[in-house]
Amino acid sequence: MRVALLVSCLVDGLRPSVGAAALKLLRAAGCTVVVPRAQTCCGQPAWNSGDRATARTLALRVLDQFAGVDAVVVPSGSCAGMVHQLPEVLGASHPRRAEAEALAARCYEITTFLVEQRDYHPGPLGQGQTLTYHDSCAGLRELGVKTAPRILLERAGYILVEMAQAETCCGFGGTFCVKYPEISVAMADEKLASAGQAGASLVVGGDVGCLLHLAGRSERSVAPLAFRHVLELLVPEREQPRALGQGTP
Repeated sequence: MRVALLVSCLVDGLRPSVGAAALKLLRAAGCTVVVPRAQTCCGQPAWNSGDRATARTLALRVLDQFAGVDAVVVPSGSCAGMVHQLPEVLGASHPRRAEAEALAARCYEITTFLVEQRDYHPGPLGQGQTLTYHDSCAGLRELGVKTAPRILLERAGYILVEMAQAETCCGFGGTFCVKYPEISVAMADEKLASAGQAGASLVVGGDVGCLLHLAGRSERSVAPLAFRHVLELLVPEREQPRALGQGTP
């Protein structure tokens, strides 16, 4: 299966270890992986901010860069969700609307792809380590990403302890945290309290934006937690980077 990896801006710029893990896992799952060098932003910040012209320009670039593959795989529910919105971005009368619909149909958030399309088993890695999982809004509500990351973590030997507010927004929301900082901070604190009450020192998620937001707020608390992207826990420990936040690496 020939797949293209849409890396995402935050992974590329701030947490490249997630992209490296994605590449390794896709290859281990039997895929031939291409990473388009000229790929850029999926257009989500522009689209969410009302800059329709820039969003359409970036949508066309995504179509150009990710043509000719069996699937497009993204280590971010947020960016994968944006690819699913590209037909709407272009509009009903755009000559490439059908192309955008076809691309959206073969675009997957990576944990869903690994479980549902490849039935991937990462092997024993967790050694019984306890963690709790944060469901990011875009992945959960746009794409229904819920069970796949948990299945992979459990297959790898991690012990998952669910927090009471696993599905509650962390307050990041892209530009939301910039426009409404007080609300964003309050939401992050509520999420961190729920994670702490679960009794796990490690918080795992599928979107780097959420993890950076929570880790930044956690570092200012009296009982900081550690944060990792789910993919970082599915590769050998020697390849795992230091965790975000001031918790245990």
